[in-house]
Amino acid sequence: MIASSLTRSDLARDGRPFDVGKRRSWVYRGTRGVSHVVFPFLYRIEARVEEDLSLKGPAIILPKHQYWTDIPIVSLAFRSFLYFVAKRELFRYPGIRTYLSLLGGIPVDRKDSIRTLDSFRRFLTLLGAGEKIVVFPEGTYVRDGVGPGKSRLVQMVLRFQEESKGPIPFVPVGISYGRRVGWRRRVNVHVGSPLFAGHEADAASLTDRIMEEISRLCCMPRCSPSDEGV
Repeated sequence: MIASSLTRSDLARDGRPFDVGKRRSWVYRGTRGVSHVVFPFLYRIEARVEEDLSLKGPAIILPKHQYWTDIPIVSLAFRSFLYFVAKRELFRYPGIRTYLSLLGGIPVDRKDSIRTLDSFRRFLTLLGAGEKIVVFPEGTYVRDGVGPGKSRLVQMVLRFQEESKGPIPFVPVGISYGRRVGWRRRVNVHVGSPLFAGHEADAASLTDRIMEEISRLCCMPRCSPSDEGV
């Protein structure tokens, strides 16, 4: 059972149908339901938010990334239905590709930006529809530290923001795994205050602020690219 849900935040279901793109709400809801049953046997998840949030429109959720379990843990900590940006390799096999798409996965090719153009268009369409999208800013698993952030998506969002009507919040999230007690492992999910920037040119500095906040929220030091662990 999640020890403390984000009751102070506005990250709640808003009642709208979540049928933008390929995602189906029943797939997301069913998967999260299974996670609610299975994960309490393995983890004690404690989530807290630093301040009252009012995320009625689009938002970018930026968690620390250490294990594949970060994905279901984030979905359990937030009440809103989320979309997830994921590496294209996960979409290689037809059955898995269909499931991830129905779940709300957005494939991104980290090496070939041309192959990712369709995903970028879908990403921006979802933002325009007011959806909340999870982006792991390190781009890969990094353990025992916080890796450098990737600023390309941040830059794209800021460019989109300049053409839209309002600022888009970037919400850093720290995830820290504690020691196991028996079969269960304690996991702290610490949601920070939203960060904002005004212009596309601010992408690099905003990315640095995001990574600094993630480092603080999960109490892990920042590390250089050579220190990254996959």
